Amino acid sequence: MQNIKLQRLGALVFALALGASGVSAHETGATAAEGHDHSHSHSHDHDAKGSISEGYFENEQVKPRELSDWAGNWQSVYPYLQDGTLDGVMAHKAEHGDKTAEEYRAYYETGYKTDTNRIVIEGDRVEFSDADSTVAGQYQSDGHEILTYEKGNRGVRYVFRKVSGDEAAPAFIQFSDHIIAPAKSGHYHLYWGDDRQVLLEEVTHWPTYYPADLTGEQVAKEMLAH
Repeated sequence: MQNIKLQRLGALVFALALGASGVSAHETGATAAEGHDHSHSHSHDHDAKGSISEGYFENEQVKPRELSDWAGNWQSVYPYLQDGTLDGVMAHKAEHGDKTAEEYRAYYETGYKTDTNRIVIEGDRVEFSDADSTVAGQYQSDGHEILTYEKGNRGVRYVFRKVSGDEAAPAFIQFSDHIIAPAKSGHYHLYWGDDRQVLLEEVTHWPTYYPADLTGEQVAKEMLAH
């Protein structure tokens, strides 16, 4: 699929720009600022610095998760950014943040951009669809990684490795949804490609998926609620 090829290339260029970096089995440092300039209400647990969903937690709080946490039919939010449905969300961010609405829109243009408009996860099978085609693979857990971001907060990537399926389906997928223990995801950021380590360094491009049965207006409402 075109987007999968582009994302693989983009992730490789990004990694080359950063330079080589060591990634341990359980924790890696991300040299760029965290790519998610938004907060979430997935958890109300707080420590002295902030909430788990904001990236403040202890390593022992992180638990393994199964692919079933992301089971379902999911839609990309990128088309809603393009058609103006999320303009109110950008305006809201500008009222409470350090960028203008247009600057936020440009930031999310980079983050959300993808032509993989639909993802379906059932059992161990993950399907990736764009306007022209669908590829699929069977995936199994490949552990998780704790990332430390430039501004001091952290995140967890849950990694799954392809064990069979279409050649064009990515070798690895990595979920980030600001949840660090087993729980059903309400939306997520997904990273995919053929190099596990390169994907861990990607912090600026994070295609984002919400349930496919939500309208654009409902997606916007969900974002504003967070």
